[in-house]
Amino acid sequence: MGHPEERESGEAARSELPPGQRLQRGWPVTHYGPVPKFRPERWEFRVFGATADGDKSCWNHEELTALPYTTVVADLHCVTKFSMIGAEWGGIPARAVLELAPPAPTVTHVMVWAEYGFSSNLRLADFAAERTIFATHKDGELLTAEHGFPLRLVVPHLYAWKGPKWVRGVEYMTADRRGFWEERGYHNIGDPWREQRYSYQEKPGDGPEL
Repeated sequence: MGHPEERESGEAARSELPPGQRLQRGWPVTHYGPVPKFRPERWEFRVFGATADGDKSCWNHEELTALPYTTVVADLHCVTKFSMIGAEWGGIPARAVLELAPPAPTVTHVMVWAEYGFSSNLRLADFAAERTIFATHKDGELLTAEHGFPLRLVVPHLYAWKGPKWVRGVEYMTADRRGFWEERGYHNIGDPWREQRYSYQEKPGDGPEL
């Protein structure tokens, strides 16, 4: 079985699901806490931390939506054991953010920050993967507020919690640091093909000490 980055998405190309997952028709709403109210006049997306030039970069909503738009067909695997197959996500590739606001050479991880101080940590390689996308649309339609409008991160080769809804920024880090769910017992990496659901499954090197 190849790594998911090497695999095609869609039911025709992939007949099996990650271990322990079931096929989901439709898209359940799952999140912790209330749905935030979008206020475009106050909204901004920030890239900060260990940037190459030492400065932070900011885009308001109008500027962000003017960035080059692309689509990715990819699955969504929730740690609650449902998988949604072959969705078309539209938005800004994470690689475009890395090009517009480059990290310092010493950066190894990122923290993706969302509303209410929610966070999720990723290895830089996972964030920079070809199909990692800051999604504004699904199947040609704007995301609903419940599903993350105006911006959610989709990291197809990891469990869905690694891609937060209601994203507000990215912090470049020179060492790993656990995010919200990773501090609360979820696996630091979250690869569904290795069924990395919980922190007790971690092996040496998978993440910082709890």
